[in-house]
Amino acid sequence: MVKQKNKSQYLATISLAVMACGFLATLPIRDTILGIILQGGFEAGLVGGLADWFAVTALFRHPLGIPIPHTALLPKNRKRIIAGIISMLENDWLTKESIRKKIDTINFSEKLFSIIDKEIHSQAVQKNLINLLQHLIKTIDTKRIAPVIEKELKSQLNKLETKNYLPLVIDQVMERKYDEKTLDLILKEIYEWAEKDSTKYKLGGLAVDAVENIKADGFMQFALKSFRNLVNEEKLGNIIQNLILKGVDSFRDPFNQNRKTLIIHIQKKLQSVKNDEKVYEELNHLKTQMIEKWQPQEQIISLLDHLQQKVYDIIEEPRFFDDYILPMIIGGLENIKENPEKVNALETWIKQQISNFVDNNHSKIGKLVEENLERLDDKTLINMVETNVGKDLQWIRVNGAVCGFLIGLVLVGIKALL
Repeated sequence: MVKQKNKSQYLATISLAVMACGFLATLPIRDTILGIILQGGFEAGLVGGLADWFAVTALFRHPLGIPIPHTALLPKNRKRIIAGIISMLENDWLTKESIRKKIDTINFSEKLFSIIDKEIHSQAVQKNLINLLQHLIKTIDTKRIAPVIEKELKSQLNKLETKNYLPLVIDQVMERKYDEKTLDLILKEIYEWAEKDSTKYKLGGLAVDAVENIKADGFMQFALKSFRNLVNEEKLGNIIQNLILKGVDSFRDPFNQNRKTLIIHIQKKLQSVKNDEKVYEELNHLKTQMIEKWQPQEQIISLLDHLQQKVYDIIEEPRFFDDYILPMIIGGLENIKENPEKVNALETWIKQQISNFVDNNHSKIGKLVEENLERLDDKTLINMVETNVGKDLQWIRVNGAVCGFLIGLVLVGIKALL
C-alpha cells in the first residue's frame, strides 16, 4: 500500500514537473503560433497541477508549512470526522436491524454441528476436553459440598415413614424364620449359662436364701426346716440346673408343642406391632434422635475425595475419551440432529443470544472505533488516510495537470482563431 502511494505521488510530481519544464521550454518560441499554443497548454497544465496539489495538500497539512486559512482540514476537523465515522457506522452501515437481518440468514446450528463433527476427532480437542474435565473435577471443593449432601441426606431420611418399612421388616423376619433363629440363639445362651458350675452354685444359694426367708407357722415351718436340713446349696442348685436344662432342651426341640405355641405367640405379637401406633411413634422419635446426633460430614468428605481422585484417574486412562466421552457427544449430537424441534430450538436460542449481545453492545462499536482513532496522533492518522486513499488523491493532481494542459490548448487555439 505504501509503495502504491509513493508510486502515484511520484507520478503526480512528474506530471507537474513536465508541465513546468514544458512551460520553460516554450519560452524561446513563444512568438510562433505553435509556441503560443504549447506555452498556453503547459501554462494551464502547470496552474491546474499546482491548484490540485494545493487542494490535496490542504486536506492534510498546511501547504509549504504556511498556515493559510482553510488548510490542514483533517487535523482541524478531527473530532467532527471521527463523530461522522461513528455515526455512519452505527446509523448507516452497522445498524442493529442490519446485523439482525444478517444473523437471520445464517444457519448457526448447521455450522456448529459441522465444526463439532470435524474437530471432535482431533487430538488437540480431545486433549483440551480431558484437561478441562480434570480441571473441573479438581476445582470441586468437597468440604463445601459435604454439608449440602449431609443436609439433604438427613432430610430424605426424615421423610422415610416407618409405617412403610416396619411391616416389610416383620414379614421378612417371619419369612426367613429370624424369630425362630432368635429364640434358638436365646435358648443356646441360656443353656450355656445354666450348665456352668458357677451358675449351679449361684442358683443353689439363691434357693437356700429363699427357703430361709419364707415365713411360716406350725407344721409348715417344721417341714421347711426339715427340707433345709436334707438339702444344701449344691443339691438345690443341681435340681434347679437340671430343670432349666431340661426346659431349654424341650423348647429347642422343633416338634415340641410348647415351642410351637411360643413361636405362634411371638408371631402374633409381631403381627400386632404392624398396627401399633405407639410403636411407630416411638420408632419415629428414635429415628429423629439418631439422625440429629448423626454427624456423617467427615465420612462424606472422605468418600467425595476418594471418588474425586478415582474419577480423575479414570479420565487419564487412554481409552476413556474414545469409550465414554466421544460416544456420548456423538450420540447427543445425533439425537439433536434427528429431532427438528430440538434443532429449531437450538437455532432460535443461538440467534437470540447473539441478538441480545448485539443489543447490549451495539453502542460499544462506536466507542471502540472512537478509542482506536483517539489513540492515533495527527501524523499517524494522516499517514493512514494517505496510505489508503493517497493513490486516488495523487491522481487528482495528475488529472489536474493533464486536463489543464488540454484545456489550455483548446483555449489558446480558440484565442488564436479569433
